[in-house]
Amino acid sequence: MTINIVIAGPRGKMGSEAVKMVMNEPDFRLVACIDHKNNGKTLDTILPEVDRAIPIYEDAQACFQNHKNTDVLIELSVPAAGYKHTKTALEHKVRPVVGTTGFTETQLKEVDAFAQQQNVGCMIIPNFAVGAVLMMKFAKMAAAYFPDVDIIEKHHDQKLDAPSGTAIKTAELIRENRQSKKQGHPEEKETIPGARGADLDGIKLHSVRLPGLVAHQEVIFGSPGQTLTIKHDSMNRASFMDGIKLCVNRVMEIKGLIYGLETIL
Repeated sequence: MTINIVIAGPRGKMGSEAVKMVMNEPDFRLVACIDHKNNGKTLDTILPEVDRAIPIYEDAQACFQNHKNTDVLIELSVPAAGYKHTKTALEHKVRPVVGTTGFTETQLKEVDAFAQQQNVGCMIIPNFAVGAVLMMKFAKMAAAYFPDVDIIEKHHDQKLDAPSGTAIKTAELIRENRQSKKQGHPEEKETIPGARGADLDGIKLHSVRLPGLVAHQEVIFGSPGQTLTIKHDSMNRASFMDGIKLCVNRVMEIKGLIYGLETIL
């Protein structure tokens, strides 16, 4: 079965990699793209590696109205547009696979309810790298034995949200196996605000933003006499494509929202 796909954010580093993946996958067909700058153009005019005249739309409504055979939206734009594109896709019974992070808890609940109402699947995935997802699963396992933990996530300096969706998801999974706990000295003070990082039930989250980085995370557990570090590095964005491919196939089979790749691995 051929899966007809629209990609939102094709000019971005993730989006352009996804374009290559979709066009090289025999069971996938790229029918259109959504981009806020190039309405009316075709993809071959803005991406030199593309040799097909894939139409580009600024407006998601117009895109889905003109391509009623669309099965899946791969959403890789920015948080504000990503939420709007996701809702619009669901209105047209198009299944979103969303890599854009920054959705609020309220938005996630709204998307889940709407996807169930429309009787279609939706996947919102903080990190498509299979290795990163395994890191999160292993961290959840370790939390049952190591209640003291810091998360250090490192990304390129153009990332808009902090902490990353992966770091937040990791902390949420750790919470499932860990009691809330204030870490460090009970009377510790930050001489510079933020020095100890963000706090989620006592779990400390630290964000690094530097050029040269792609996506990296360390989960460091501490216990008397020992530490345990679970670490993952994405060296380039090709590391995310197997996860996107897996989700595109899986979203065709589900109803409602799946949040996080770890739920299907």
